[in-house]
Amino acid sequence: MTTTTGTPGDTGTYTPRPGAAPLGRMIAAQAVLETKMLLRNGEQLLLTVVIPTLLLVLFSSVDIVDTGAGEAVDFLAPGILALAVMSTAFTGQAIATGFERRYGVLKRLAASPLPRWALMTAKTASVLVTEVLQVALLTVIAFALGWSPHGNPAAVLLLLVLGTAAFSGLGLLMAGTLKAEATLAAANLVFLLLLVGGGVIVPLEKFPDAAQDVLGLLPISALSDGLRDVLQHGASMPWGDLGILAGWAVVGLAAAGKFFRWE
Repeated sequence: MTTTTGTPGDTGTYTPRPGAAPLGRMIAAQAVLETKMLLRNGEQLLLTVVIPTLLLVLFSSVDIVDTGAGEAVDFLAPGILALAVMSTAFTGQAIATGFERRYGVLKRLAASPLPRWALMTAKTASVLVTEVLQVALLTVIAFALGWSPHGNPAAVLLLLVLGTAAFSGLGLLMAGTLKAEATLAAANLVFLLLLVGGGVIVPLEKFPDAAQDVLGLLPISALSDGLRDVLQHGASMPWGDLGILAGWAVVGLAAAGKFFRWE
């Protein structure tokens, strides 16, 4: 954008000042744009808001799955929060970024004054804003259903941040290496599989012992179990689950940074 300067009394005396806007302003503007696009997308709203809300209300109100002793909502709410993080940071971001790559949007943005790392920062900021809205909505609904959480808020925040980093890296890796149609199919399939086998609704204890060992290493299992340990059982800091999420975050983000293709 070109700006001009001049004194109030001068007519037609302007000095062009071409150049990019400050980096912080560019990142903020791109983050706002990414958030608006995400919230206007009907499919994304279905994944990020409607499905988690329906699952929380349905399984908390109807005795379909044995969630153990205590109120069902106390078991389900942490898992649904984990599902919300996955739906935004992984599924939604993978699909949106995959089609942006297919249509050449990422290629054009990469040629703009906004650095590529700043574009990814803006996308991450958009994911975080959406997650804040999700967590707020689901928390209100869970309280209305009788949820009684307790535990260390710092541990909850750390789990959500590491979970976001882990799923974001995996989502960007998928979007940057597969074709858009393949990303759409794979992201939705992974979402469904992890919904069933990630300890979100069905406790991992219901699966065979051999399967529990494998499923427990998945990022969705670590996030849901970690949140459950803190919010339901009052654990101070679930280090094991945090370690699993940190490992997935490092591997996913590093792989996305190395293999992501902009065209």
